[in-house]
Amino acid sequence: MLSPKKLKFRKVRKGRIKGIETRVNNPIIGVYGIKSLSSARITAQQLESIRKLMSRKMNKSGFIRLKIFPSIPVTSKPAEVRMGKGKGSLKYWCFPIAPGRLLLEFQGVSESIALEINKLIRSKLPMTTKLVKFL
Repeated sequence: MLSPKKLKFRKVRKGRIKGIETRVNNPIIGVYGIKSLSSARITAQQLESIRKLMSRKMNKSGFIRLKIFPSIPVTSKPAEVRMGKGKGSLKYWCFPIAPGRLLLEFQGVSESIALEINKLIRSKLPMTTKLVKFL
C-alpha cells in the first residue's frame, strides 16, 4: 500500500473539498487520462486496486503514471466506545480529489482498451470519472 515515509503531524483534521481543480489537469507524458467529475476521498487500497487492474488490462505493456498520492491519515475509534478520550487511532491513508483533477495518465494501449479501463475504474472509485484523450 502507498503511505508517506515521514509526516510532520501524525493526525490531521478532516477538512473540506471545495472548488474545481485548476492546477493538476494537464498531462505530462500520457496519451489518455482519467479525470474526476465529482469530489471524493480516494484511499490507498483503491489506488492499489486501480494500479493492479490497469497493469492486468494493459498486459504490462505501456506506461501508467499516478498523479495522486495518499498522504492524509484518516483516524477512527473502535465500535461501541464512549465519547471522549481523544482522537482515534490511524485507520487508513487517503487523498482528497476535487472535480476536474487528473487522477492518472497512461499510454501504449488502443482506444478500445482505454475505454474498457475507464469503465472498470469507474466501478472501483467512489466518484464519477471520464476518459480524456490528449493530442
